[in-house]
Amino acid sequence: MKTVKISIIIPTLNEVEHIKSTLTTIKDSQNVELIVVDGGSGDGTIELIQNLGLPLIISPPGRAIQMNTGALASTGDILLFLHADTHLPPKFDTMIRQTLVKPGVVAGAFSLKIDSELPSLRLVERGVSWRSQLWQMPYGDQAIFIKRGVFQAVGGFPNIPIMEDFELICHLKCRGSIVTLQVPVVTSARRWLKMGVWQTTLMNQVIIIAYSLGISPIRIRNWYSWKN
Repeated sequence: MKTVKISIIIPTLNEVEHIKSTLTTIKDSQNVELIVVDGGSGDGTIELIQNLGLPLIISPPGRAIQMNTGALASTGDILLFLHADTHLPPKFDTMIRQTLVKPGVVAGAFSLKIDSELPSLRLVERGVSWRSQLWQMPYGDQAIFIKRGVFQAVGGFPNIPIMEDFELICHLKCRGSIVTLQVPVVTSARRWLKMGVWQTTLMNQVIIIAYSLGISPIRIRNWYSWKN
């Protein structure tokens, strides 16, 4: 029986140091389409993708815009949105297909493992697991996958500069179940290490609260960028 095609969409912006190792985790998959959507890198990311002979789309910067652009250009029945610094587990393609054929399931994601030995990050991983399992709220760094028809029905990612994954998941929860697999993806610890684990975790919670209170995503993004 022919396997359902998975389109993997990777938004990039100056990711030359991370994306090559991410791509190696995809190579053994079956019936998978890869699309890289670059937002204007100047560090050699574009040249690397071109030298590898992979499909590349140049887009205005912004993760939501880039992922929607990639989805529009893709041909798979399943869409997998992957961060450039996140490594997929072996047999990810099989696990995704098996998950999305279950009755009532419209989307899913993987558990999260952060690439660092810091004990504090084990607590972060545990919190992510609770949020994903209990509230069906995985975020973008967990490699969200979704049926194409459902993605189109909810209008894709909202065109906002931050919280686009949060908003998408909220829309998806009205359509059916969102499954978080026990198997993790492995993501870079760089954003936690840059500002500190607890400071980053606190900021993430403040951003969620601010967004829930109706503060403009543009305003939140400007504040977040200033802090970084």
